[in-house]
Amino acid sequence: MDQAEAFRRCYRIRRVEEVLPELKARGEIQGSLHLCTGQEAIPVGACAVLAEGDRIMCTYRGHGWFIARGVPLPDFFAELMGRDSPLCGGRGGSAYLSAIGAGLMGENSIVGGGVPIAVGSALASRHGGDGAVTLVVIGDGALNQGAVHEALNFAAVMQLPLVVIVENNGYAELTPTDAMFTTTPLSRRGEAYGIPSRTIDGNDVDAVTSAVSIVVEGARGGSGPQLVEARTHRLSGHYDLDPQTYRPEGELEEAREAEPVARLAAALGSGRSDAIRAEVDREVEAAIDEARAVPVADPQTARSHLYA
Repeated sequence: MDQAEAFRRCYRIRRVEEVLPELKARGEIQGSLHLCTGQEAIPVGACAVLAEGDRIMCTYRGHGWFIARGVPLPDFFAELMGRDSPLCGGRGGSAYLSAIGAGLMGENSIVGGGVPIAVGSALASRHGGDGAVTLVVIGDGALNQGAVHEALNFAAVMQLPLVVIVENNGYAELTPTDAMFTTTPLSRRGEAYGIPSRTIDGNDVDAVTSAVSIVVEGARGGSGPQLVEARTHRLSGHYDLDPQTYRPEGELEEAREAEPVARLAAALGSGRSDAIRAEVDREVEAAIDEARAVPVADPQTARSHLYA
């Protein structure tokens, strides 16, 4: 995609993440928000190369993946506002979104919990012959979870059509990534299982698109699972009320110089980028207004879709 479209898609995610705390402050959204501010280039670049039938599983910091995959913004906002949206009927909220029609199989709030599920999805594709690739998104801290290692080993042995994207944003919740690993880059964890792995600049849409295109083609073509460590930096806290007192002085200022929205805006120039910002701002405001018109979810239906 060209720079203007890349900026539009990244800024759309950025603007949504900016307005969500405002909606929460007005009482229109309940619960914690785990924002992906600064990480927009990863879902934008990756979703640009996925096929319609491919499946995605992401973490609770997954808003960007839903927006990049093309989930309608009014539906997205209605879901987070607890309204009777066509996504989850107001049941999913911010951290448990799913959009099956778009191949988004659900966010997961268990660290690394999506990887074993994604392995099952990839195994189903292998036996069902649907040609789909399953892409699972995890954070850097998930690479220290036992279930992730078991799942990666199984996927490698079975040569499953699985792509693992590690969003290395520098922190596992409040703990610096560098304090948890003795081996870097983190992509070496995949290599330990014989999984082709690479580390890329996760703030560069073109770099993400190029890398994910290669690994998706490999996974779909029978080369087995693939892993990409996308190095980025979250510009917000772990969640919306995080005071971020653990950050070193000057860290955020340095990160803001390399983040994808600022990088693309500089490449486009202020005139073009400002025009796109204005268009997206109007799009987001219109989507919020449309979401507000959706009825609030009926508490009497709380037990619908439960099975025992």
